[in-house]
Amino acid sequence: MTLFKLIIAFFKTGLFSIGGGLATLPFLYEMSDQTGWFSHSDIADMIAISESTPGAIGINMSTYAGFKTYGVLGGVMATMSLALPSIIIILIIAHFLKKFRDNRFVEGAFYGLRPASIAMITAAGMNVAKVSLLNLTQYNLTGRLGDLFIWKAILLGILIFIAQRKLKWSPIVFLLLSAIVGVVLKF
Repeated sequence: MTLFKLIIAFFKTGLFSIGGGLATLPFLYEMSDQTGWFSHSDIADMIAISESTPGAIGINMSTYAGFKTYGVLGGVMATMSLALPSIIIILIIAHFLKKFRDNRFVEGAFYGLRPASIAMITAAGMNVAKVSLLNLTQYNLTGRLGDLFIWKAILLGILIFIAQRKLKWSPIVFLLLSAIVGVVLKF
């Protein structure tokens, strides 16, 4: 039963997460809250792994989430379920491409979807920042503002941002350096 629920959840995610891989994040957070298959912290790990491995982030994240939930079969089924709606839609659009290309309603729909995609990606980014940079548990225990922030992570993020802008190194170098610093500082 869990595998069937996993397939349906990722099919729905693939159908409605317009805007790329990061647009899947709100769906993953909802899945986490409703099913308990993985935590918000696991989603942050999924993002780190998905961003540092080749391929589309949404596909990588679905594979990771499916594997975490139901093993190898879950990883394969979640990945296929996420990709299937796009494949179906692309095949339909390709079939009717001439009609879609000149249709003002389709143009209007895509015009309206752009801000929605930006909002979903922004909301997902804010959730990732909350998990990665804030320690709400510690803050709730002590009530001290200094305990609210994960200072090492904030400092690392600022340093990487500045270094990336100045040095123009490959993102791979920064991912590797971040992983090493994370292991050394035991984030």
